[in-house]
Amino acid sequence: MSILELILNFYPPCDCRTISPRKARTDGKQLVMISLPASRTALILIDLQKGIVRRPVVPFTGEVVVERSQKLAARFRAAGSLVILVNVAFAPDFADAVRTEVDRPLSPPAGGFAPDWTELVEGLAKPTDLLVTKRQWGAFYGTGLDLQLRRRGIETVVIGGIATNMGVESTARAAHEHGYGVVIAEDLTATFSEAMQRFACDNIFPMLGRVTTSDLITLAA
Repeated sequence: MSILELILNFYPPCDCRTISPRKARTDGKQLVMISLPASRTALILIDLQKGIVRRPVVPFTGEVVVERSQKLAARFRAAGSLVILVNVAFAPDFADAVRTEVDRPLSPPAGGFAPDWTELVEGLAKPTDLLVTKRQWGAFYGTGLDLQLRRRGIETVVIGGIATNMGVESTARAAHEHGYGVVIAEDLTATFSEAMQRFACDNIFPMLGRVTTSDLITLAA
């Protein structure tokens, strides 16, 4: 059993219908077009790896999130913007995982993860992309992400991936705390229940940055 399977045991089965994030917004705000400077903006895609994308999530399936992420990543590359692909991986003995006293401890599956669990989905990565491996939910701690962003002059990060209220939210919080502008591409996110998705998108992300959809993001020279 994988970590995500353990997490899913705490939540009821999800309905993987594909719904419009615009219709699901509950904070009364309209999503608007956001224009960002190509040379100072990076796209960060969280945990679009085989062991996670194949899990049941809402409001979009993992396959839908990947397809939309690929389209936005292609636009970023065409504009000369940095694309960063983040995956999560652990040592075979799980020794590099976070170990603290929690109410819902997670353990490695018996026999370990599937051989391809940590691999990015096919066709996602391109030669110009920056690859980052993390050992916990967020992509900043214990990685070179902040260094790479600062030395490349990045001021704003656009974030998407799975799961919305875990890896995506943790990375967005850290980006905000590190002084980066944050844009959440809501249609590139999914998680384990509608309630989790809505709470993050309607209550947390608006306090960390701006929430929009991938089709409303433009890159200016």
